[in-house]
Amino acid sequence: MAKSGKASIKRGKPSYFMSIVGVTLVLFVLGIIGWLVINANKIGYVLKESVEVRAFLRGDLNPKDSAALYSYVSGQPYIRTITYVDKDQAMKILIGDGNEDPTSVLSANPLPNSINFKVNEVYMNSDSLAKIKTDLEAQTYITEVQYPKALIDDLNKNVRQISIVLLVIAIILSLVVIFLIDNTIRLAMFSNRFLIKTMQMVGATRWFIARPMNVRAIVNGAISGIIAIAAVILVIIGAERILPEMKVIHDNQTLVLLFAGLIVLGIFITLLSTHRSVLKYLRMKLDDLY
Repeated sequence: MAKSGKASIKRGKPSYFMSIVGVTLVLFVLGIIGWLVINANKIGYVLKESVEVRAFLRGDLNPKDSAALYSYVSGQPYIRTITYVDKDQAMKILIGDGNEDPTSVLSANPLPNSINFKVNEVYMNSDSLAKIKTDLEAQTYITEVQYPKALIDDLNKNVRQISIVLLVIAIILSLVVIFLIDNTIRLAMFSNRFLIKTMQMVGATRWFIARPMNVRAIVNGAISGIIAIAAVILVIIGAERILPEMKVIHDNQTLVLLFAGLIVLGIFITLLSTHRSVLKYLRMKLDDLY
């Protein structure tokens, strides 16, 4: 009799293992998509901040005026990095890029001195760069300001389009994840429906019945989130070993927010689905459970 009772209790327990596995899998997929979205934005950020603007100087500029002009440009809020390049350095860069040495034809170095700088990402758009160009070309000792306008326009357009596509995918996937987790938990709770109804029939209150299952749902959601995070970390480590360049865009702060979101999402949906299932079986008649 006692053995039969124990067997009945075991059969009445929900399939926690399968629910954890199911929730972990969907959270893992969501985590990978989130990581891809983060990387897409970071790649766009890095590419935009790698674009160089060149301000060419007049040939008769003396060292004192050069220093004053360099100080003026370096003090602007849009400057991220700045370098003074004299004509000899410019010649070395030109030849190093595989171009022909112009001094083999000309008697002197025709290249001008320049102030080369990279701007902060928020200024990397056509309007801001046009204002920067106008301001600098108004300076007496600057003859011309050059930057790859077409490249910047294409870069901004492509980054915006990719971000929108990934955002739409992330939203759709989030809805699918919520649906899958909800179904997984409901299936796990299905095996526990008779236990819930039996406790209700012997006088247990709704809170008394739901509390241990809600607590277990919180624990299961946290476990699923932690396992999913561990799996995502392994994927990130593997990807960075295969493509070392990805370490440049590695952002621990953003990843922490992503991982915290996975745990919160796992707990919230697991708890909500469990509580809904308990209330559903409490409202059902005994005959409807079969």
